[in-house]
Amino acid sequence: MFKFPIKSIFLTLTLAFFIGMTAVFAEPETKKEGGEEKFNAGELIIDHISDSHDWHIAGDLHVPLPIILYVEGSGLKLFSSSNLEQGKAIYEGYTLRENHIVAVSADGKINEEATAKIWDISITKNTASILMIAFLMCWIFISVAKAYTRNKDMAPKGMQSLVEPLILFVRDDVAIPSIGEKKYAKYMPYLLTIFFFVLLTNLLGLIPFIPGGSNVTGNIAVTMTLAIFTFIITTISGNKHYWRHIIAMPGVPSWVLFLLTPIEILGVFLRPFVLMIRLFANILAGHIIALSFFCLIFIFAEMSKGVGYSVSIVSVAFTVFMGMLELLVAFLQAYVFTLLSAIYFGAAVEEAHHPPHADNEQQTIV
Repeated sequence: MFKFPIKSIFLTLTLAFFIGMTAVFAEPETKKEGGEEKFNAGELIIDHISDSHDWHIAGDLHVPLPIILYVEGSGLKLFSSSNLEQGKAIYEGYTLRENHIVAVSADGKINEEATAKIWDISITKNTASILMIAFLMCWIFISVAKAYTRNKDMAPKGMQSLVEPLILFVRDDVAIPSIGEKKYAKYMPYLLTIFFFVLLTNLLGLIPFIPGGSNVTGNIAVTMTLAIFTFIITTISGNKHYWRHIIAMPGVPSWVLFLLTPIEILGVFLRPFVLMIRLFANILAGHIIALSFFCLIFIFAEMSKGVGYSVSIVSVAFTVFMGMLELLVAFLQAYVFTLLSAIYFGAAVEEAHHPPHADNEQQTIV
């Protein structure tokens, strides 16, 4: 019997409402040409996908974040980002230029020498999002662990029933098939951490208002750090069999090794590089495409308000579609990053396989 998809329609309308709210909250970038203000789609997109020192809410309303600077020769400087404004306000000789803290002279010109001495360790929007995700993950795992201790041999419920299938999925479908039943256990903490971190940051980035709206995994510095962790663990875990196949593959003529060994060594570094680029590019591209559809409303509205309203119907429809697609990508990229990390760990700890005929010879001798 056909059931009317009420839940699916409700989810679609909810997502459409959230995306529509961004049209209210968004502050379109404009540039003056011949005395008239023109909408600048490029600046709007770059502003929304870039990190920043405050959290935009609506119009001119922002949530300031702490700016922490270490200046060589002067020590630490701590103040609120509310004291600064992009390229306009100057506070204690510092200002914001393209979301970067720079030192300026009295006339507003950038002091390159003083700027070079600045170490910016501020709590930016991405940093705040990462800290929130870290606290959220700690709360989730601690709560689930306590629930298991408190309710032994009982059916899971609440948060436990939500998290348990994901944990079992990572264990049974990712870790064990890729690493093996004997050695998977010591890698589970990292695999679970990386899976939930990527998943939660991706989902948080889809929420168009505070505490969401950050582009954490669309920041290449974040994905590079995650890939470096995987690279370090793989390198440390590598056994003799793993390094033998990289440096000098058994059974391969020595003259061929001059060609294959450099390729294998390059592959050691290419694998984490691919991890970094895949996650970064997929998340960033999704945000850019969704924002591009959104910007079509303002671009066509400059020609005519009627055209802008007409295009908004198609634009919002495509933006909703991209939102649904990004929701899928959020789960998919968390799975792919975790799976590839597990595969690299499995390759590093894999033991040498003896050819079948060698075992037959041993049995014959016995």
